[in-house]
Amino acid sequence: MQKIKKGDEVIVVAGKDKGRRGTVVRVMRDDNKVVVENVNMVKRHMRGNPQRGESGGIQEKEAPVDLSNVQLYNHKAGKGDRVGIKVMEDGRKARYFKSNNEFVDV
Repeated sequence: MQKIKKGDEVIVVAGKDKGRRGTVVRVMRDDNKVVVENVNMVKRHMRGNPQRGESGGIQEKEAPVDLSNVQLYNHKAGKGDRVGIKVMEDGRKARYFKSNNEFVDV
């Protein structure tokens, strides 16, 4: 089970975007990276393709952030928090915040 999933709200704890919050757009498990909405924006010089209807120019897009540089955002604590995984009585696995033992997605 993954500790951070697509759609989670995370906070960046290291790097140039430290302190910014956003929603996870994509998780790349092979590379241990996540793409977070409006975080780690980079500029790419794109060549246009008239057959596809793509315009050229400088475009901004999100670049991946290392998984170790983000934490799941705990709304009750108002800060990023570490996440653990517990096996419940019925055998399902559930994520919980380690600071207050509250379940994330039950």
